[in-house]
Amino acid sequence: MLPYIDLPFEYLSGITGASVDELKLIASFLISYPLAGVLKRIPDGKPYQKNLFIIAVAVFYLVGLFDLWSGARTILISSIGAYLIAGYVDGPFMPWIGFVFLMGHMSVNHIYRQFINDPSKVDITGCQMVLVMKLTAFCWNVQDGRLAEKDLVEFQKERAIRQLPSLLNYAGYVLFFPSLFAGPAFDYIDYERWIETTMFAVPPGIDPAQAPKTRKKRKIPQSSLPASMKAVAGLGWIFLFLKFHAWYNSELVLGDQYVRYGFLRRVWILQMLGFSTRLKYYGVWSLTEGACILSGLGYKGIDPKTGRVQWNRLQNVSPWGIETAQNSRAYLENWNMNTNNWLRNYMYLRVTPKGKKPGFRASLATFVTSAFWHGFYPGYYLTFVLGAFVQTAAKNVRRYVRPFFLTPDGQRPTPNKRYYDVVTYLATQVTFCFVTAPFVLLTLPGSLVVWSRVYFYAVIGVAASMAFFESPAKAWLVKELKTRNHPTLQRTTSQETIGQPLLGLPSDPMRDVDEAVREVREEVEARRRRGASVSMPVGQDLKAVVEDKLGREI
Repeated sequence: MLPYIDLPFEYLSGITGASVDELKLIASFLISYPLAGVLKRIPDGKPYQKNLFIIAVAVFYLVGLFDLWSGARTILISSIGAYLIAGYVDGPFMPWIGFVFLMGHMSVNHIYRQFINDPSKVDITGCQMVLVMKLTAFCWNVQDGRLAEKDLVEFQKERAIRQLPSLLNYAGYVLFFPSLFAGPAFDYIDYERWIETTMFAVPPGIDPAQAPKTRKKRKIPQSSLPASMKAVAGLGWIFLFLKFHAWYNSELVLGDQYVRYGFLRRVWILQMLGFSTRLKYYGVWSLTEGACILSGLGYKGIDPKTGRVQWNRLQNVSPWGIETAQNSRAYLENWNMNTNNWLRNYMYLRVTPKGKKPGFRASLATFVTSAFWHGFYPGYYLTFVLGAFVQTAAKNVRRYVRPFFLTPDGQRPTPNKRYYDVVTYLATQVTFCFVTAPFVLLTLPGSLVVWSRVYFYAVIGVAASMAFFESPAKAWLVKELKTRNHPTLQRTTSQETIGQPLLGLPSDPMRDVDEAVREVREEVEARRRRGASVSMPVGQDLKAVVEDKLGREI
């Protein structure tokens, strides 16, 4: 660490109440803006200079600003290990070997951080979480590059790495300083197209006159305005976080004063605890995205409809989408978007055999990956498990209740739709402030204490909802919908698509159980056809087999 570099941060810490390391982290995000401006001005024809500049800044952040020598060693081990695995391990299991190596290495640091248990200290785990996303994707992209084009889907073709990159390019990708500590993560092919400036070519069908403005001989378009807007927004979110966090924090909900408030006020405080926590992430992710935009990497092309340049390639969060979400899917898909993309493209779809639809195995693998990626605090797992059942409850409401508030053809809202929207908005926000509380509190005792202080209302509500839709009431709703919508709308499908899990949460845990039972039946029938003496398990035996397939109790 550079001498005396802590002095200004110690002074600011005394004024703001934030820790020295937290202030350093914010400072690194802000310093990245002028440095990203310098990076963009390095001649396009000299990518090696850009790589060297990126590496030098990253090293300054790690050891000059934070004194993270052990963190630098961690990055070195992970990145060299992934590069060697991708380059020298042949066969279909290469990406999985890289995945196990990277996740295992990160898990060690997660456990160490949990043992230290000092949130005010910046360690390497945040950086390593971003790195795991980048390097596991890198291994898959290299593997895709070894396959024939006919064996790849369009997404794989676009991101396949046909030739292992040079160590200098790879190091620049690993250490890209605007997203070093907090993301956003991105694939190597994006970095390669950025540093070679092929990303900025005007695509076919777009009038060259609509090409974004550039300065001098640079191919990277002007991006000061969108980057500045992100910086201002990020600083605004951070300012709000400092204010709200002083009023609503973990100490408040765990303290004795909290239980003296009425129930509705306790729920309101829980809601504001979640909001104040989200403000921090809104701020951090806005600041890092803005620096990426200023460097040019946030460029997403030209909107063919409006002709405007898009800078949201690396967008990681939509605060408006979250704070106005009326259902669980809208809430989750607007949060940590790049992690959602990583889990979908490099886990959920990768464990699914070619030609088959993803099933419970894909959901389970994604859930476990997301949980381990976040760490091992019990609070994470309380949130994940309850969140999965919340998704099921929300899906049932949208499938069997929402159509009553639409016209029979399902295309337009009825006059009463506004009441449905208000109720589902309140239900979504109040439910998720309960669900995500353990994610803030982290510990099992603290999480259960806070849940008990609001009488486990979300657990009871979800259980009641699931019981209702397993009762004869579901059949009655289906009958009423068929009568109401016949013959215009025959099916009572959900407007909320049952797709890949968001943030690893299964979209329908009960469907996963049904698929596990179906697989057991199919396996029994297959063995019978081969002449084996086997019978379909029932009762506790069936339950044991299904639990074995799911990897959890039911």
